[in-house]
Amino acid sequence: MISSVRGTVLAIAGPAVIIEVGGVGLSIQVTPQHALSLRVGSEAALRTALIVREDDLSLYGFVDADELTVFDALRGVTGVGPKSAMGVLAAMDPGEIAQAIARDDDTAFRKVSGIGPKTAKLIVLSLAGKLAIAPRGATAVRATPGVEESVLVALVGLGWNERAASQAVDEALAGATPAEREQVPALLRLALTRLGPSQYAGSNN
Repeated sequence: MISSVRGTVLAIAGPAVIIEVGGVGLSIQVTPQHALSLRVGSEAALRTALIVREDDLSLYGFVDADELTVFDALRGVTGVGPKSAMGVLAAMDPGEIAQAIARDDDTAFRKVSGIGPKTAKLIVLSLAGKLAIAPRGATAVRATPGVEESVLVALVGLGWNERAASQAVDEALAGATPAEREQVPALLRLALTRLGPSQYAGSNN
């Protein structure tokens, strides 16, 4: 598995770049935005994923670990291949993707070429609660002092471990309105939605 690449950019052709590593030029598929950020002759460092098929070896490159995480998560959804996953990353950054999923909003995914309404909805359902990534350049959303801590304590008291509870609170905050961030009951309700009713029921057995 080739998990990262560092070398000199030899060429850029659309969404593909060629990077020389140890005298070998590797063709790597990236998003259009990523390609525009690279310069021929300069050094580049990419996180990568090697996709192996019977008749093809394809290398996909990413700006950071968040992009790679989202790419892998999207490929785990039925009906989403590497090209469609790259299409989603070309349309939204990892934080925006995570927020759309947290809001149960499949609209943005339906705008991506190759992803229909059913697949868009499946992405949201399959990845709900699995991505907690802040938008690039954004300050993490926080609740009114004391509210976040109270919700976290309540979730732990209901039986969830602190890690799962903390992730649920972060996702709830990302999709909450300013008013909901000021109220313990409202934020707790949103966090419980992220954790899921089946888990909630099981925590009380």
